[in-house]
Amino acid sequence: MDSILRYNSAKEKYAEYGINTDEAIRVLEETAISLHCWQGDDVNGFERPDSKLGGGGIQVTGDYPGKANNLSELRQDLEKTFSLIPGNHRLNLHSIYGDFGGKSVQRNQISTAHFDSWISWAKEFQTPLDFNCSCFSHPMADSGFTLSSKNEKIRNFWIEHVGQCRQIASYIGQALNDKCIHNIWIPDGFKDLPADRKNHREWLKKSLDSIFSVDFSPIHSCDSLESKLFGIGSEAYVVGSHEFYMGYALKNDKMICLDMGHFHPTESVADKISSILLFSPELLLHISRGVRWDSDHVVIMNDDLKETMAEIVRGNFLDRVHLALDFFDGSMNRIGAWIIGTRAVQKSLLYTLLEPRNKLLIYEEEGNFFARLALFEEIKTLPFGHVWEYFCEKNNKPNGKQLIDEIMNYEKKVLRVR
Repeated sequence: MDSILRYNSAKEKYAEYGINTDEAIRVLEETAISLHCWQGDDVNGFERPDSKLGGGGIQVTGDYPGKANNLSELRQDLEKTFSLIPGNHRLNLHSIYGDFGGKSVQRNQISTAHFDSWISWAKEFQTPLDFNCSCFSHPMADSGFTLSSKNEKIRNFWIEHVGQCRQIASYIGQALNDKCIHNIWIPDGFKDLPADRKNHREWLKKSLDSIFSVDFSPIHSCDSLESKLFGIGSEAYVVGSHEFYMGYALKNDKMICLDMGHFHPTESVADKISSILLFSPELLLHISRGVRWDSDHVVIMNDDLKETMAEIVRGNFLDRVHLALDFFDGSMNRIGAWIIGTRAVQKSLLYTLLEPRNKLLIYEEEGNFFARLALFEEIKTLPFGHVWEYFCEKNNKPNGKQLIDEIMNYEKKVLRVR
């Protein structure tokens, strides 16, 4: 009851600025975020009994107790996670998380059958699925190159793998009657200064042309291309740069994926969104948090995230930008990391949904930049927390200390005994 009273008081305060808090909550409830399965087991996957992350520009730090060791444990953790997040969301799978029955399956031989149990799980919990090829942690990626390798055998192996993943994504989308986004990221690059940048990019273009020569129904799936500025082992040169994928995606009608941690620390991802959406119908956003050289810290409600979500809301892009998490931290409770990250995105969206948009635009059109800046400052002290608290309660989800206690209790009863 106290939360309702606080919400009603906040509602009145926001109404003084022409803001409808009920409408903001409605929009937030309808905004889905795609949670990444690989946070649950430190990107190990289940393709082999001894699956272990290694190479390919990815590194997880920490060995906190309780990570998922098999599909059953991963799904148990995901169910707990979804039960503590307001709204209805999606799950993002990597191909190494198939149901392989404890058998070793080569990546260019994975099939739709390996994801039937995931489809059954998704139907039971009404959770749409997205998908990713996995071009890392594999002997055929040890050279540092996959789709852009000068070695034809290596290149063809990964072309076959990505082709299989596109087929699986279409199969998933058809089975769930919900478009499945298939994202392509490769770690290809050099640790030190290359003598040849051009040829690797030519090979990548040829590989992508081969992959996309097969069409799938856009009703069931679509493809996105994810760039990176640098990575572990590719500090000097990454083949799949932002400029490369920007050109390829726009020319070939593919979706661009912007990962918030894949750019220079002073580069604004928020500033890219309106430019891209002038020329592309959709955009995939991988939400991560860069800290110095590392791009995959647990997402929090910081200035970068708030500004990026603000650009999406202010531009009326919520129906054109697909939101997905992409971070991995093995140093803390992994369920807690999922929940912190997802709720941070929701909080950042709500913060801008509660902006006096019309009044800000009027001041801007009038050239009254003092009033615009003053209003931006004034709304920072509005009772945002009371609206968030009510949103959680309205969706029957715990908040604050109750949420922390719930997660720690799950750790004690489930994670610590694995």
